[in-house]
Amino acid sequence: MQRPNAAQLTYGSATVVLATVALLLSGTTTLPGIAAACAAGLLLGVLVAVTMPGRAGPVKTSAPVRSASGTSGTSGNEEIRVPAARVGGSAGTRIGS
Repeated sequence: MQRPNAAQLTYGSATVVLATVALLLSGTTTLPGIAAACAAGLLLGVLVAVTMPGRAGPVKTSAPVRSASGTSGTSGNEEIRVPAARVGGSAGTRIGS
């Protein structure tokens, strides 16, 4: 299951607070009535957060740009270079410290 984003958390929390306050303003004074109002607010908040769309979809990347020298001669396919991951060095390998 994917983590909720900031908008889902905000709308869900706001729904919990507003629904609970609205239900408590109805005038209930008994303990079961207050518990039911709190539970209903919580359920509404979870429902809002879950049904809200998370992300617009996968991020689209642009097409690779051809080099100015033309094709590489291997059936029109160009090699895509991916940068290597950076590895942190130890404190002893720093220069000029």
